[in-house]
Amino acid sequence: MIIDMPDTTTNAVNKRLVNLRDEGGAIALGRVLTLVILTDEDSLEDAVEAANSASREHPCRIVVVAPTATRGSAGLDAQIRVGGDAGASEVVVLRPSGTLREHTDTLVMPLLLPDAPIVAWWPGQAPENPAGDLVGRMAHRRITDAVACTGTREVLDRLGEHHEPGDTDLAWTRITVWRGLIAAALDQPPYEPVTSVLVEGAADHPSVDLLAAWLGRQLRCPATVARVDGVEGITRVELVRRGGSIELSRPDGRTATLTEPGKPVRHLAMPLRTLQECLSEELRRLDPDEVFGEVLTKGLAGVSG
Repeated sequence: MIIDMPDTTTNAVNKRLVNLRDEGGAIALGRVLTLVILTDEDSLEDAVEAANSASREHPCRIVVVAPTATRGSAGLDAQIRVGGDAGASEVVVLRPSGTLREHTDTLVMPLLLPDAPIVAWWPGQAPENPAGDLVGRMAHRRITDAVACTGTREVLDRLGEHHEPGDTDLAWTRITVWRGLIAAALDQPPYEPVTSVLVEGAADHPSVDLLAAWLGRQLRCPATVARVDGVEGITRVELVRRGGSIELSRPDGRTATLTEPGKPVRHLAMPLRTLQECLSEELRRLDPDEVFGEVLTKGLAGVSG
């Protein structure tokens, strides 16, 4: 069910949500957090779809702020989505115009669930300083996505400069499987030190830099990236050791091949992670990701290429 509320206020929206629950039980209780999505009209539906999917694992209230292009008088159009139109959650879409565009914090405050954590997500261009953003200041976790930004390495450097505990980025979440497979391979004999690391992938993909930074920092060795045009995500990782290199290759974005000296070649299903999978993973934890913080603020400086 979709309820349009043109020229309204957030207090009126909140009262309508309460009435829906009291009258028909349309909105279930038991939400574990409030997810605030700060986006634009072009990215709104994709972001809501990903959040709806994640809400099946993490029941939450989703509040979307998508300012309109109108800069005239202050106004607010809202929309409530419940039931089948909101997955396992309730979705409130706010479209402020005029001067209300600059007051996102006061817009969302009446809609925040009491005594529940707040997560802010920017599915598009990341703010200069997520923790300094009006909504970011209220949030326990702040999720950006450097993949969706222009100038991805510059975005990572800027996020590192302003990093605060609670910040994370979906470019980091996209390498969870890579990190797990590499760690498992290194946990098997022979236990030789890695002397250098090479990470190959799409020229403009920030996950390439983050994986190289993580490996270089964890293994205390030089880390280099090789940038390739016409591919998606990370395509190959090589860990050089005296007795032979470990290589994990995924050229097609679907199946990975793990090659280790003296062992049979292994083929592993490893499709590119979806936005829904990454968002759902980040909503599983509300404590600061200290490893990501160290990689972002200290590890990237050691990556060459």
